[in-house]
Amino acid sequence: MSQLSSRSISLTLMALLAAVAWLAPARSMAGPDLRLYTLDCGHATFKDMAQFSDTGEYDGKTGDIAVPCFLIRHPKGILLWDTGLGDKFAANKDGIDMAPGVHLSVRVTLISQLKVLGLTPQDVNFLVFSHLHWDHTGNANEFPGALWIINRRELNAALATPPPDGIDPATFSDYKTAKTQLIDGDHDVFGDGTVRILAAPGHTAGHQVLELKLPQTGTVILSGDLYHLRTNREFMRVPLGNASRAETLASMNRIETIVKNTKARFVVQHDPQDFQALPKFPGYLD
Repeated sequence: MSQLSSRSISLTLMALLAAVAWLAPARSMAGPDLRLYTLDCGHATFKDMAQFSDTGEYDGKTGDIAVPCFLIRHPKGILLWDTGLGDKFAANKDGIDMAPGVHLSVRVTLISQLKVLGLTPQDVNFLVFSHLHWDHTGNANEFPGALWIINRRELNAALATPPPDGIDPATFSDYKTAKTQLIDGDHDVFGDGTVRILAAPGHTAGHQVLELKLPQTGTVILSGDLYHLRTNREFMRVPLGNASRAETLASMNRIETIVKNTKARFVVQHDPQDFQALPKFPGYLD
């Protein structure tokens, strides 16, 4: 082998090694390090489900909803999507009657579930809410060290005097001292397209859903309160008390188009069947 050909081969090998090293971080972003965990953050039963449709289909019917939280592991950090009813409810093992005909329970705390994953609240880097209703912000103040990513329109509406129905500003009061990033629409959390917040106003002024691009499962979209039940989605039923019926329907149309185009798995967060269909904690989707 001539000296020239040997040198050429060495240069080629060096170039290939450099290319592999450059591609490795990009490959890892969509690799097995991206995981979605479903945490049990509460349960609610209703003697009358009327509030979940403004056209009367649930009037006088009993029912229940799940209240999950979701943890996303990403190479650039750990993100918590919604924080549930609040661990304080776990103190009463039988649950409590929050209002006439509404019973709430928390069987296992969010903090204890983080511990199973080897995490503490200080390990959560990003805190994101589908919206600021109290059943999604119950544990928010446990994460003062995270970056709080909040829709600007949602926060402004939630801080009105008096607060809108469903808002308890005390549950997310630490936004005042936490590092906060206000967003005005869709937002790519890590800049690589794998975890995107999608604007879906209507239920509240700045309501949003979360889109994940998982390496094995593919696209998964977490609903927030775009829908509460599978039948809400099937028949596009709008709950009583939504901030805007027109915006709700427009958001349903937009997100369903994204679901179709990306062949996404859509998770109705509050629906007990959708909750049970997800991997049992500490299992995960990847």
